[in-house]
Amino acid sequence: MEERLGEVIEATTGEFVAQCYELYRLPPLGSLVKTRDEAVELYGIVYQAATSSLEPGRRPIARGEDETSEEAIYQSNPQLLKLLKSEFNALIVGHRLGDKIYQHLPPRPAHIHSFVYACSDDEIRSFSQSFAFLILLLNTHRPVPPEEITGAALREMGRVQEDRHAFLVAAGKELAVLLSDNFSQLKVILGRLKA
Repeated sequence: MEERLGEVIEATTGEFVAQCYELYRLPPLGSLVKTRDEAVELYGIVYQAATSSLEPGRRPIARGEDETSEEAIYQSNPQLLKLLKSEFNALIVGHRLGDKIYQHLPPRPAHIHSFVYACSDDEIRSFSQSFAFLILLLNTHRPVPPEEITGAALREMGRVQEDRHAFLVAAGKELAVLLSDNFSQLKVILGRLKA
């Protein structure tokens, strides 16, 4: 059974934004997620998440001065669950056509209102047999630095590998080739793999 996380509310060729069905039920930074239309399945790496007001420009206000816990705030103010939203952004790192996975941008963006799912461990292992997607992560210009996104993605992928250490060593070797002219960036990413 696939774990549905939410649905696409904004899409471009290079990324999509998904709104979660449950407040705070966000996938971890670096998670591999997917969405699909009738012909193609798109894979994305979660690079940012946020919880905010449903109304643009209207910020939530503090409500817990007289409460004993965060849970009590929501019990006293049940409307908050309808006034707030949790969203995440995913950088597209590949797509599947039929049985073949391609680790480059797809021909079209995701459909608005298409469902977004967490990838299974088997899907993650299958996707991570190649490191071609790393170039998309390393060259991204997002609010979160590419070193953090890349490190988080490799940690998340490493946790489902049969041999985590061998996977991370192989990833490190690929990064050494890709970043042969940028030792400081390579060092930062390799440091993030230890967490």
